[in-house]
Amino acid sequence: MRFFISSDIRKNSLLRLIIVFTVVFFIFLWLTSLLLYLEVGFSPQGVAEYYRGSEESFRQPKSYLGMLQEAHFHFFAMAIILVTLNHLLLFTGLKNEWKLVLIASSFVSALGDIISGWLIRYVSPVFAYLKIGSSLVLLTTLALLMIIVVWYLYSSQKTGYDK
Repeated sequence: MRFFISSDIRKNSLLRLIIVFTVVFFIFLWLTSLLLYLEVGFSPQGVAEYYRGSEESFRQPKSYLGMLQEAHFHFFAMAIILVTLNHLLLFTGLKNEWKLVLIASSFVSALGDIISGWLIRYVSPVFAYLKIGSSLVLLTTLALLMIIVVWYLYSSQKTGYDK
């Protein structure tokens, strides 16, 4: 991480390559997440059925163990993804107010996305609205973070870190 301390991360071509390849993997994660959400659907009824099951469509409710395994992985994966993208965001020329909005919305929406499934399954199907909202905000903030980071790497814009 010593490369991130100075302002010249754009001048280190190997570091830029690592960041771009990392973002490429994050793009595939983003696309597969979108495809999974499209499979479930963005309707509250479809989301609730995914977690609570449906006799009409012969869908079983999500099991406690299945949800626990999924949450376990997602807490880890989202932490790594968000710390990476938000850390890189700090070096861009974006105003601090926007950085704060992106950082907070990315972490809060990721948490809402993970816990809303539990709330739908064990509390009420009304939490499907939280799942849909959190998912949309998360997908949007992840896309913005990736675009901003890659744009910064290849722009000539001066930042507060540039001397």
